[in-house]
Amino acid sequence: MSFETVLTTKSVAETEALGRRVSALLQAGDVVCLFGNLGSGKTCLVRGICSGFDSSDDVSSPTFTIINEYAGELPIYHFDFYRLENEEEIFDLGYEEYFYGDGVCLIEWAERAQSLYPKQRIEIFLEPIFETGKESWRRIIIRAIGENEWLRDWEHEFQNEKKNLAENTAGF
Repeated sequence: MSFETVLTTKSVAETEALGRRVSALLQAGDVVCLFGNLGSGKTCLVRGICSGFDSSDDVSSPTFTIINEYAGELPIYHFDFYRLENEEEIFDLGYEEYFYGDGVCLIEWAERAQSLYPKQRIEIFLEPIFETGKESWRRIIIRAIGENEWLRDWEHEFQNEKKNLAENTAGF
């Protein structure tokens, strides 16, 4: 089972604002898989999510370190799998402690380890809209995948949140 919604952000500020809104729906143990090419806004969205958890840490893509940990209302584990050659490299990180732990996992370049993710997760696809006058626009697909009550709760909350986005954030 899954729930999906499509949004458009028109600036870096709006993408970060969407991240803050998404953070309000996340809870301990959630895994967020981020998909998109270089420059699609993955790290920008992560900055917004971290901000929503009241993290004052500097957020940057952990391309060379593979994981950054941020302090916030919940522990935040920010992964970047861009440089991974294969899924076996993730085992060395002790990924299960993170994916099934007490924090929130945010995974850039998630397509590099798809078989390892929990059945219950959030997938976010970011796609730049490269048209004249729309250089900072992003088409963002948010998909909650899960079972039973968790998915129904997420869908209900996100429908309410989508209404809030439309009312409180220009461009949605």
